[in-house]
Amino acid sequence: MPTPVFRSSYRSDEFPALNPTAVHRTAASLALTLMLVTLWSLTHRYRALDGDAELYAVQALARIRRGLANDLFLQNLSQDRYTIFSPLYAWCIGLFGLRSAAMLLTVVFKVWFFAAAWWLARELSNRDTAFLATALLIVTGGAYGAFNVFHYSEDWVTARSMAEALVISALALHFHGWKYIGLLASIAALFVHPLMTLPVFLLLVCLWLPLGYGALGAAAGVLVSLGIAATALAPPSIGHVFTVIDADWLEVVRERSQFLFLQLWTVDDWKLNARPFLSLTVSAAAISDPRIRKLCLAAMLVAAAGLAVALIASGIGPIAILLQGQAWRWVWIASFFSVLLLAPTAVSMWRDPKCGPLCTILMIAAWTFPSVDGDTCVALALLLWSVRNRINARMTRYTQMAAVLLGAVLIMWIAANFWTTVRSPLPESGRESVAAQLTKKIMGLEGLSVVLVWSLATWIRSRQSLVALGAVSLAFLGVTVWLLPGTFTDMNRDREMQQIADFSSWRSAIPASANVFVVPAHNSAAFAWFTLERPSYLTVDQSSGVVFSRATALEVRRRSDVLLPLVDPDWRLLSGMKRSHGSGAGKSGSGATSRFPRPLTRDRLMSICRDPQLNFVVAKDNVGFGALGHGHAGDWKDWYLYDCRRVVAGTPAA
Repeated sequence: MPTPVFRSSYRSDEFPALNPTAVHRTAASLALTLMLVTLWSLTHRYRALDGDAELYAVQALARIRRGLANDLFLQNLSQDRYTIFSPLYAWCIGLFGLRSAAMLLTVVFKVWFFAAAWWLARELSNRDTAFLATALLIVTGGAYGAFNVFHYSEDWVTARSMAEALVISALALHFHGWKYIGLLASIAALFVHPLMTLPVFLLLVCLWLPLGYGALGAAAGVLVSLGIAATALAPPSIGHVFTVIDADWLEVVRERSQFLFLQLWTVDDWKLNARPFLSLTVSAAAISDPRIRKLCLAAMLVAAAGLAVALIASGIGPIAILLQGQAWRWVWIASFFSVLLLAPTAVSMWRDPKCGPLCTILMIAAWTFPSVDGDTCVALALLLWSVRNRINARMTRYTQMAAVLLGAVLIMWIAANFWTTVRSPLPESGRESVAAQLTKKIMGLEGLSVVLVWSLATWIRSRQSLVALGAVSLAFLGVTVWLLPGTFTDMNRDREMQQIADFSSWRSAIPASANVFVVPAHNSAAFAWFTLERPSYLTVDQSSGVVFSRATALEVRRRSDVLLPLVDPDWRLLSGMKRSHGSGAGKSGSGATSRFPRPLTRDRLMSICRDPQLNFVVAKDNVGFGALGHGHAGDWKDWYLYDCRRVVAGTPAA
């Protein structure tokens, strides 16, 4: 009797996931994705509640600790009035606690941003090039504006983090064909951070319309801004239409936020903001896709319009709404696209035998080798590419030799800096092992990171063995697991939790809305806001919003005058930079005339405590007046809390 043959009732093409080609693509994509995660872990560190993250944290915390609303930073008109981010952040704080919420949102927005960037790059090029484009976004710094203040995709959480992820998603939706959904996403982002979202909204409008209409709109916007600024010079009967920043207010804004005034930008600042324009010009010339050409031109148009409006705002008439709009920030979207399109541009240029390899190396070097002049490199690449049709066979040999020579020089530079990096001492961070610190320090060489990523991506794309792809994926996963704990270590988390418990007696002694002045220490604002959970009397952090409120600006100056017996004004950053530059200390000198306070004496304490807005003082010196000391071990051991009511009343020492 013959053995029965069982035949399948389904066809193999009903299960495309079992197709060897699909399985290989999935395995390669997984390996490339893990490569990007590893790359980020090697080149970045979570910065917790540092910088602007501290300001957005106190804005959210004030919705839970109502007494913080009395803080000078939040009292008057501030940036918190223009965002829905603070309620969301406050909700997360209520669920997870401040520092856990900050870390969680950082991870969510970081993953969202790079996933949206990959999707956008995928829509503009192809899958493999999109991975390289995302890698370049990870490696490059993302700086724009002046004085190295702002970057996109920062390693902490702010409203900018959410807005950037949302608007990049909107652009990806637009190029995917879901234009209306993308436009709605950009409108939603306006309620998160209007200053960061407006240029993307304008860019989407330019992409919808013929480019000529976009140029006319930009010109009209600049002319309207010019007319608004001119009202500052008009007679009072006309000039009162818009709020003008008067001399007293303007002095504080210029000193504290010098990056708002384009006439104060340095040559390096202008070169930093010129590079995206040059790079996008090269991309528009090198890539034949008409969508990308229009995108490059539209991004440059929006950025140029922003710079023009900012020049008008800072150079003609100090109209409040124009300075507060900070139109120079529109350059960020041009900077983003100049990096996102760098990989497609390099791939397209490399195929041209005449000067393609040399132009490609120049473009990559401009963005990833900080020692070279990026603008000069991009300008040379643009010049060569524009005359490539005139390059004959003999000149082609010269350009190819130049490419080899330049590549060799860059490799030698990487090798020399690698050796210097390995031999240099490591800082005692306490975040991670010596091996992890050294590895991250080496990968901090952007050129080396790009070479390694390009080589690994090429190897992964060429592998046909699933075993090899699985092995490299496991290797990336292992390195990431090894690095991530140190990458996301919040050094102040446990310390702050312990401090909150240790300082319960101080919090009991200080009313919830009382202003506390912490004699300048390394984390004065954070100590007042997050440990004592009380408003801070005055720190340089609180003065960051002076452009939004005249009352805040004048109060900052008044309070700094009150504190003159003890400490110099720390908000005079512009004067501090000029002094540092004049004394040869460097171009990026820090602001205050002296970061070290004068010793606290009884007379000085009595002098500052006479200000009714100052309720408590925290200082290292014990000058009596019934000061409440802190005896617990730690950074604040033997510091003292003074009640200004007792000081003014002259209560003798206990």
